[in-house]
Amino acid sequence: MKRALVLLAALLSITACGPQQAAKTADVPKPVSNEELAKVTLKVGDQKGGTKSYLEAAGLLKDLPYKIEWSTFTAGLPLLEAANAGAIDVGWTGDTPPILSAAAKNKVRIVVAQQRPAINEAILVPPNSSLSKLEDLKGKRIGVTKGSSSHGVLLNALKKANLAPSDVTFSFLQPAEGYAAFARGDIDAWSIWDPYTTQALLENKGKYLVTGDGLTQGYNFYLAADQALADPGKNTALADFSKRVIKAIKAADANREQRAEVWSKETGLSLDVAKAVIQHGVDKPFPLSQELIDNQQKRADTLAEAKVIPTKITFGDLIDKRFESDYLAVK
Repeated sequence: MKRALVLLAALLSITACGPQQAAKTADVPKPVSNEELAKVTLKVGDQKGGTKSYLEAAGLLKDLPYKIEWSTFTAGLPLLEAANAGAIDVGWTGDTPPILSAAAKNKVRIVVAQQRPAINEAILVPPNSSLSKLEDLKGKRIGVTKGSSSHGVLLNALKKANLAPSDVTFSFLQPAEGYAAFARGDIDAWSIWDPYTTQALLENKGKYLVTGDGLTQGYNFYLAADQALADPGKNTALADFSKRVIKAIKAADANREQRAEVWSKETGLSLDVAKAVIQHGVDKPFPLSQELIDNQQKRADTLAEAKVIPTKITFGDLIDKRFESDYLAVK
């Protein structure tokens, strides 16, 4: 009797799991034909020419089987708000904006992860600053873009120095505003990402107070709108786009000079700055693994503790692995 009950439980478990798995698979649309794909326009959000220049430098915009419509954003959070509103289908951000987006219940999912050099994030001080360690930030005015990866770095830095967010004054500025404020000396420190970091170091003689080493895992993410993922044509285009992104960053690693030249031309960034940033290294593909989820959950919990988001979120809920096996196989 006992054995029969165990067997019955096992059968019920199999029956329960089957439909759920089938439903999950059914959520991924079947690929469309090449003829249908040619009618698709994929709306891509970019920041400072990052994605477009990667693809252009690798020659991967020449044979697209669909069209791309580009939009440029100053930071990740407005990009994700645009994705939620249907203005774009996919775009890349640093590691913090997806957390704020999730807290706002935006309908977007992470489909590609990369890891950038940690030195690409930093807290800078002016050339004549007397600040030399994180503890010196107490009572100071710090520029940062709200909801950005650098906002997360700054919170981690304060935590490391046993400082509360209330121990400093946040000056929330978009990157261009932050650059101007830093150059004028209106802020005591600036938490920012590349290429702005390197630009401030080279053009304004800024100094590192601290780099992102030990303060960030350096993740970048491509997030797609739920609406685009549910559309057969756009889902097919996204599958191709994700592989092209990985091919492009591998090509950039092999030919950094060309990547810098295209990036400079695309954005108006000085070639010296572009070359200096590229010499730090380029992004690397990173699996949507439990390690990544755990690291990002810690970041999300820190943001909740600092009241940057109103409630805790479950980071794993943002992950969609439908394209991962294909793009990680790219050589």
